[in-house]
Amino acid sequence: MTRLSNVSSAHKNLAVWVLTDGKIGDDVQCLAVARALCAGFEKRVTRPRAPWSWFGQHGVIDPRDRPSAPGSPIAGAPPDIVVASGRRSIGYAAAVKRASGGKTKIVFLKDPRVNRAIADIIWAPAHDRLEAPNAFSTLTSPHGLAPKIAERRAALTVKGSVKRPMLGVILGGGAGYSSEAAAGFAATLIEASADYQTVMVTPSRRTPSAFMSILRRVLKDAKFWIWKGEGDNPYIDILAQADALVVGADSHNMMSEALASGAGVYAWRPSRLARKLDWFVKELERKSAVRPFEGAAPVFAHPPIDATPEIISVIQKTAARLS
Repeated sequence: MTRLSNVSSAHKNLAVWVLTDGKIGDDVQCLAVARALCAGFEKRVTRPRAPWSWFGQHGVIDPRDRPSAPGSPIAGAPPDIVVASGRRSIGYAAAVKRASGGKTKIVFLKDPRVNRAIADIIWAPAHDRLEAPNAFSTLTSPHGLAPKIAERRAALTVKGSVKRPMLGVILGGGAGYSSEAAAGFAATLIEASADYQTVMVTPSRRTPSAFMSILRRVLKDAKFWIWKGEGDNPYIDILAQADALVVGADSHNMMSEALASGAGVYAWRPSRLARKLDWFVKELERKSAVRPFEGAAPVFAHPPIDATPEIISVIQKTAARLS
């Protein structure tokens, strides 16, 4: 087995698998960690059938996916490390560890809640309040956007960018994105736009179409630009160019990525915000890293926050100690 000590960047000789069921939120975090550990990592997707999918958190896998079965997502020589997330991946990660004779180290991202002992290392966001001997936490989540933002920022400096100052708006979705919320949000955004030459808005896959329709109908001033879903999502461009950002507080990943950009971040709280996310935003506000989006939103400076290097370092050191 490859020793993991003294690994400060992606290790070309380290075998790493990512195991998720394909959810974008899980993938963003797992891919960032895996890429930092091994540039040549493999992505394995778990898609168990019912009824086995109902009991994934209890360590169950679909019988057709046993490691020795042709076409199984966990077939092949077991890797040095599995980076996994999501309840449907718990049993699969455990099966890989068994197949390796206990040599494969399991890194689980976010609290698996059941069968925590399956993992050698668990990272969970601080708002989960997870206390376990094999767990550690950071306030923000892992991602791989910091270098991409810097690269895009440099490219846009050469090619020219939008009229500045620019306010970027990044939206999530869910029950809190009602038509009533859209009208109130649009009115607040118009007030905030007084300090900006350009306002760029991008929705996510989860943003309701009715919510976006209201924004497009109300935000008619030429300074507003709203992505219509055609072509590439300008998400990275917005993070790279924005002098300030308004971000939906319903997404821990989006808030974490925005904080890594170096732009001042305003948190917009949709209704029905989960208690854990409300705590997360309040903690950021307490640290003066984020301000509430309630009207005027002038540019403010705050050093970038990116927990990714810390998370990678803890995983590498812990895995080396356990080897």
